[in-house]
Amino acid sequence: MKLASLDTGRDGRLVVVTKDLSRQADASAIAPTLQAALDDWDRHAPALRALAERLERGEVPGAPFDPARCAAPLPRAYQWADGSAYVNHVELVRKARGAELPPSFWTDPLMYQGGSDGFLGPRQPIPLADEAWGCDMEGEVVVVTRDVPLGATREQALGAVVLVGLVNDVSLRNLIPNELAKGFGFFQSKPASAFSPVFVTPDELGTAWREGKLHRRLEVFLDGEPFGRADAGVDMTFDFGTLVAHAAKTRSLCAGSIIGSGTVSNRGPDGGPGKPVSAGGAGYSCIAEVRVVETLRDGAPKTPFLKRGNRVRIEMRDDSGASIFGAIDQAVGG
Repeated sequence: MKLASLDTGRDGRLVVVTKDLSRQADASAIAPTLQAALDDWDRHAPALRALAERLERGEVPGAPFDPARCAAPLPRAYQWADGSAYVNHVELVRKARGAELPPSFWTDPLMYQGGSDGFLGPRQPIPLADEAWGCDMEGEVVVVTRDVPLGATREQALGAVVLVGLVNDVSLRNLIPNELAKGFGFFQSKPASAFSPVFVTPDELGTAWREGKLHRRLEVFLDGEPFGRADAGVDMTFDFGTLVAHAAKTRSLCAGSIIGSGTVSNRGPDGGPGKPVSAGGAGYSCIAEVRVVETLRDGAPKTPFLKRGNRVRIEMRDDSGASIFGAIDQAVGG
């Protein structure tokens, strides 16, 4: 089942979407918003699934699905916590700051709590007031949970995952060092994130969803050129069950909590930093990584951070080449 929110009002209007992302049907008679559906998922999910199946068979009137009319599937959420499950990415980015990677990072997930009071839709521009801030895209996988009890086990946490999607977790890289130096975490350096047009139930992903990981390539394009194609199921140190359980260690999580994987990142075949797509590698899901690789290789970075007018596209496809979640396709705006 694929779910989206049309950009009408602060919390959008819930629609179900066909598997090929071509048509939609209004689901507001079942639940007016996705958050309302998640609040009583056991009751609403079967009705939403039945509507989606009828739409698929052409038994209900539908309308063309247009991602440009979509808000984020959850335009605002009670919880947005982003992990850093690809420790390869953490290690590379810390090298750029001259910081060592503590051994505990391989055994204890890194996570921050982001702003969740307003997300960007999949076609909304990335606001950027000052190019000197070092704007960067970060292609990630996210999950959405039902209620998760405090102290949930990994298995309980994984069982609470009801939806999967993609995010562009925008970062302002040049603001991060000073914020972290204060010892109090991210704030100004993490503006609004953008989500894929649809979120899907795990069963929609077939065998690609296994062991709490999504085994598909995450395609990242910058100004139409391939930038990354890392496999989200490879080099993921902490699966989503572990990430959700980590978030619930000292607090319960309410329905509609969004948990991110962190930037998808693959090592090279030799265990070192990966190569660009143009060199036959898996590329990168953010600019910071390629800048670190350039620094290690050439002594200085050459790839600039995002400028106004750049365009970022993030997408994931199934075996037939069809888009699973639809594309995040954003210009960098003013």
